[in-house]
Amino acid sequence: MAAESTPFTPLALPVLPLDDEVVLPGMVVPLDLNDAEVRAAVEAAQAAARDEPGKPKVLLVPRVDGTYASTGVLGTVEQVGRLADGDPGALIRGRRRVRIGAGTTGPGAALWVEGTRIDETVPEPLPGQVTELVKEYKALATAWLRKRGAWQVVDRVQAIEDVSALADNSGYSPFLTTAQKTELLETADPVARLKLATAQLREHLAEQDVAETIAKDVQEGVDKQQREFLLRRQLEAVRKELRDLNGDQEGEESDDYRARVEAADLPEKVREAALKEVDKLERASDQSPEGSWIRTWLDTVLELPWNERTEDAYDIQGAQRVLDAEHAGLQDVKERITEYLAVRKRRADRGLGVVGGRRGGAVLALVGPPGVGKTSLGESVAHAMGRSFVRVALGGVRDEAEIRGHRRTYVGALPGRIVRAIKEAGSMNPVVLLDEIDKVGSDFRGDPAAALLEVLDPAQNHTFRDHYLEVELDLSDVVFLATANVLEAIPEALLDRMELVRLDGYTEDEKVVIARDHLLPRQLERAGLDQREVTIDEGALRRLAGEYTREAGVRTLERSVARLLRKVAAQHELGTRKLPVTVGADDLRDLIGRPHHVPESAQDPAERRTSVPGVATGLAVTGAGGDVLYVEASLADPETGAAGLTLTGQLGDVMKESAQIALSFLRSHGAELELPVADLKDRGVHIHFPAGAVPKDGPSAGVTMTTALASLLSGRLVRTDVAMTGEVSLTGRVLPIGGVKQKLLAAHRAGVSTVIIPKRNEPDLDDVPAEILDKLDVHAVTDVRQVLELALAPATSEVPVAA
Repeated sequence: MAAESTPFTPLALPVLPLDDEVVLPGMVVPLDLNDAEVRAAVEAAQAAARDEPGKPKVLLVPRVDGTYASTGVLGTVEQVGRLADGDPGALIRGRRRVRIGAGTTGPGAALWVEGTRIDETVPEPLPGQVTELVKEYKALATAWLRKRGAWQVVDRVQAIEDVSALADNSGYSPFLTTAQKTELLETADPVARLKLATAQLREHLAEQDVAETIAKDVQEGVDKQQREFLLRRQLEAVRKELRDLNGDQEGEESDDYRARVEAADLPEKVREAALKEVDKLERASDQSPEGSWIRTWLDTVLELPWNERTEDAYDIQGAQRVLDAEHAGLQDVKERITEYLAVRKRRADRGLGVVGGRRGGAVLALVGPPGVGKTSLGESVAHAMGRSFVRVALGGVRDEAEIRGHRRTYVGALPGRIVRAIKEAGSMNPVVLLDEIDKVGSDFRGDPAAALLEVLDPAQNHTFRDHYLEVELDLSDVVFLATANVLEAIPEALLDRMELVRLDGYTEDEKVVIARDHLLPRQLERAGLDQREVTIDEGALRRLAGEYTREAGVRTLERSVARLLRKVAAQHELGTRKLPVTVGADDLRDLIGRPHHVPESAQDPAERRTSVPGVATGLAVTGAGGDVLYVEASLADPETGAAGLTLTGQLGDVMKESAQIALSFLRSHGAELELPVADLKDRGVHIHFPAGAVPKDGPSAGVTMTTALASLLSGRLVRTDVAMTGEVSLTGRVLPIGGVKQKLLAAHRAGVSTVIIPKRNEPDLDDVPAEILDKLDVHAVTDVRQVLELALAPATSEVPVAA
């Protein structure tokens, strides 16, 4: 192996810096003398050589980013003359490595340093490993030179036997970076330097093989595409000749999308986008998947009614008649539609149709229990306005792309439901019903409710952009009607963009009118009967609505009417009943069985729930409208039961807190109310809400629980005809609640005659139909003491406290 560097006589040499270049021993390089530093070093070497024998000597040192290497090469100036381009130059040959020492002085303007020659001898004979390394390097170098066609250099490389000279021969390799050449220069051991050069050459050859493989694959692909293009052109020419021969021009015209786009009545920006896609289609091949995507997109764009609009029917009185004929009740919605049409008519009369690129669309949210006619109302609105009607079912939708559409990069991409609704309607101003908007979900595919924000925002929807179309679509003239059962399930930001209209359910009189005018004729037709064959009198319809069904809407009532007619039709076919027939209230039990919902007031006094102390009647709002809620309270035996409060009935946190508040109020004010509060301290209190499988929550049962506990402690019964609602505070104040209209309708359906509500809810009575208020005795109270005075029956005798 190489011997260690031994000290030699220091040499004083002028420095010739090489910027981003490295010269190794054995290399001969031409240098331009126009460079001031090169010229100074050569002139200094020539001046020093006048007093010494031999050629002028310089120290070639690489300089990278202003930093000199620690090792340089002793070079001799072989010749000074002119370069090939006519500029003055010098031919310098690298001789041996020199380790750079301290600076010194010398003639000329060059930098002089002291250098010590590095010993690079290798002992003879060469070890076997070094011999194999020499063979490998020569083989790699020969392979690289043959690829470049440098056959004349191959023999010269094969003739080099010195290990150090063979390693330094890599300095001519153009693929080596300055850093790699500097590493070769600073590696003093010849064997280590040859290993490094071999590794660098091997890595370069491997990279070159990969590049050649990639280039070959690319070339083969290009050749294949060129062949395919040529064959497809020939196929198109053959098809054209066949069409001309057969005189078939229809196929060509159907594929001529450019003519279809130019002939279509499209907005300017949509036309530009369509023509760009036509250009792509003409460049694409028939078998390319992109071609089919473009055709589908163009078909969708051409089928949309970009400039089609229906004329609104501005007969306000006629629209009012249509709404009244198709729906009973629902005055709030009818008034809102009438107002909208009246404003549109006045704006049209004054030439104010379009302002700021937007038209006068509307966004209404119809919120109410099932079966009150929210969905059918949308069709009636479209009929009254003279517009097209489209229903978009959103129940269970969880993918945002259902609203905004899919990107065209996906296989089977389609526009969103809004764009498809416009396409189905055939006009840009239809009535679009977004059904069950509170049933929209969200998962990893996005939140469809968030995508609806832009659709339902009047300030944004005139520039709605579907992901599939990627062109602006004006939705500002669309009347959006959204339906929902539960208001709390609609996101607040989405609800803020809509005008809320509540549908709180029908009164019994309205149900009778709906059944007589709408449900009965429809079910007669479905049962194959005629109005002259079967007549149901108003008493039977009223009993169906009051005792056989208990709901806010009329779906169950319609099913009851259908069942009744089916029974009549079956009996007629069996020969047990002759037609025509008139069904009265007394005939219902024989036809469809006993009633399912008998009011408490109609039951035997001993069978009523409030026939024992500790039971009170409350009012609540559920997803199906208003309902009657009973509260039962009992005291545990002091010897067997533990003290404390027990709550059952699947209650929420708010209702549990209301029970604690009611108990605390009675404990602190029991003496004032003349109640035996000592029982509350020593005995356990149990409050139960029947229908335990139904979740219940909210603060409005506070007065009901207080009344039930007061009844239990005092032994006084709660009046059967009284129902109540309201939140109670620790001081006994009765606080306002929501859903007054729905609760009063429920109280009327249940046969209750007296209702207690908070005083601050008194303005809500304006929304309750007058016929309902005439049948109810409504008391507005501010304190729970007033509730107890109204709800508890007078104590006629000693009644033992229920255990």
